Amino acid sequence: MAEVRAGVDALDQRLVALLAIRQGYMDAAARIKTDRGKVYDADRIEDVVAKVKASARQQGLADVIAEPLWRVLMELCIAYELKAWDRLHA
Repeated sequence: MAEVRAGVDALDQRLVALLAIRQGYMDAAARIKTDRGKVYDADRIEDVVAKVKASARQQGLADVIAEPLWRVLMELCIAYELKAWDRLHA
């Protein structure tokens, strides 16, 4: 069990690093978008979910994990981007 936990901990560190990179893209989007209303894009959300689900299936990740995880991730990223947009465009 210790090896399994060590593997999970190592993977979590990699995931955090990747999420930090994703957050950087949210900062870039907040700088680029001239209209706060464009931060939330329902069509883009569904496009991302569809791509994630396809990738998840190819890599053996269950939809019941992938889809809700990405929906929450995008919700949090949108909230983050809105705050970044407000800060940058105040």
